[in-house]
Formats: sequence, structure tokens, C-alpha cells
Amino acid sequence: MLAFFIVIIVVGLVAFFTMSWWMPHSWYRALLYPGRRPNVLSRKLNSAGAWASSIGIAPSLMVTLETKGRRTGRILRVPLVVAELQGDRYLVSMLGENADWVRNVRASNGEAVMRHGIVERVRLQEVGVSERPPILRAYLKRAPGARPHFDIAFNAALEEFTRIAPRVPVFRVVLVTRLGSQNENP
Repeated sequence: MLAFFIVIIVVGLVAFFTMSWWMPHSWYRALLYPGRRPNVLSRKLNSAGAWASSIGIAPSLMVTLETKGRRTGRILRVPLVVAELQGDRYLVSMLGENADWVRNVRASNGEAVMRHGIVERVRLQEVGVSERPPILRAYLKRAPGARPHFDIAFNAALEEFTRIAPRVPVFRVVLVTRLGSQNENP
């Protein structure tokens, strides 16, 4: 009987953490990001993801971005997937222009800190709309959890990415200083 409950729990966890792959996109967005804003469950999952990526135990494609709150001045952390294209690193806002981290980065002139086991001071430079399509395609190939937020297939033609590029902020990551281990604070 105990084995049955363990199997049910494992199946439930697998279903939950893979729902962005099998659930219709509109359902996923309504469940976790109503109004294109994270709900309580999403915020808790994002906090856990930020912690895991900041200490380096999350997959290497994930980082924790730390920005200074534009109104409060507090340090805010969000887990993000880093897109890589032709040797450059990029951060993409799956929630569009109104994501808090995007507004904070713009308010701080691009100053931020990225963590994934090591701490990096970075400057985020906003990428022009005409440069975004190949970056968006690379991002969606790398970030299956972001796919429900885009009404486009990750392997779509580049012209399809051109259509959505004006609505999706993209930032190039420019390294300012690598501070080393997680224990060092910027």
C-alpha cells in the first residue's frame, strides 16, 4: 500500500513539473500566470528556483538575476534561463515588458548581479528589435518552461519570431566583474 502512494506522489510531481510540456498553453498561463503576473504558487516556485540556481545546483542554463527594486531599493531575485548565441549570453523576459525585473533593470541603467555558484556583476544592454528573432529562437529551444508564454513553436521559422520580437524584451549580458564564489557579495 505504501508503494502505491509513493508511485502516486512521484507521478504527481512529474506531471506537475512537466506540465509546461503537455498542458495547453492557455491553461498553463491561466493556472500559474493569470494576467501575465505570477500567482502565489508561481512566486514560491520562483523563489525556490532562484535559491537553487544561485548556489549552483540548478541546471547550468539557469541563473538568479538580482536587481535593485526601482521603488523599494531592496534586492529582488528571479530565476532566469540564459540564452546563448554566437558566444554571447542573453536574458529574455517571458512575461514581456511588464515583468518587474525588466523594469528594475531599465531603472538601474542595466546594473545587475547574476549568480550560479559564482557571482558576476553584469551590465544588461537591451537588444534592438531587429536583432531579437534568432535570440528568441535560441531561448525557446533552451527554455521549455517559457514556451507556454509564447504563441509560437520553438522551431518556427525566423519570420515568426520577427512578429513577436517587439513584445519581448531581450538583454545582452556584459560581464563587468566576476567575484568568484557564492560567499562573496557584490
